[in-house]
Amino acid sequence: MRYLPGEAQRLPGNRAALADYQASHFLFEVVGGVATLTLNRPERKNPLTFDSYAELRDLFRALAYADDVKAIVITGAGENFCSGGDVHDIIGPLTKLDMPGLLAFTRMTGDLVKAIRACPQPIVAAVDGICAGAGAILALASDIRLGTARSKTAFLFTRVGLAGCDMGACALLPRVIGQGRAAELLYTGRSMSGAEAERWGFFNSLQEPEALLDAARAFAQGLADGPTFAHGMTKKMLQQEWNMGVDEAIEAEAQAQAICMATNDFHRAYHAFVAKKKPEFEGD
Repeated sequence: MRYLPGEAQRLPGNRAALADYQASHFLFEVVGGVATLTLNRPERKNPLTFDSYAELRDLFRALAYADDVKAIVITGAGENFCSGGDVHDIIGPLTKLDMPGLLAFTRMTGDLVKAIRACPQPIVAAVDGICAGAGAILALASDIRLGTARSKTAFLFTRVGLAGCDMGACALLPRVIGQGRAAELLYTGRSMSGAEAERWGFFNSLQEPEALLDAARAFAQGLADGPTFAHGMTKKMLQQEWNMGVDEAIEAEAQAQAICMATNDFHRAYHAFVAKKKPEFEGD
């Protein structure tokens, strides 16, 4: 198992800081509580490799314990988000693996999505240009997606002879854009334009390419400045309630909200309201 710096000495539940983390396969920085993760192979449209998959998985697992990261932005260098798995570094070698090796790979890629969904910080994807295959899944697994008119999003697994059910696509995509639309994209592997993606609800909004990253960071900063413990609870319940009936979900939300009412942020908000001031949340 790979560990991030210092992770092997950290017990479960202990808190840590990731501002000084030096990524090996992408760029990573933390400013004002907002982490920006940049896929950084622009000459190849930022494809993923076996190693970058694994490092992303480990980083998102570690983010569950990060004190200094309140929100996350995922983007790509150059004018593209991510072209998916690298044809030479991943697709070619996969054709030579036996079934246990193939299953180990598909489980590893699925674990990345599980880690993204399990980390408590809200994630904003800033999507420009090509967003394909596993790159489309990274955007889909995020909480908020900002795009551009020139973006092209494709769940293109079927175009290489694979099923559309990859990394949770058949569970996640229908919940974002609806069953029929998801089925069309997953069966055909066609590209979804930026305008279409916004109209279908995949993108929360469209931005000009030169303003995209700033808009994503501003959105993330607004979340980072808010009640981050409560944001984490919201993300948790958005995930858990997929598998609940309405009565069960209402009870789960009652318990979650009662926990949030015991936080200092809730008390800060009340006292700020009484004093006619803007609350300053600290995430506790």
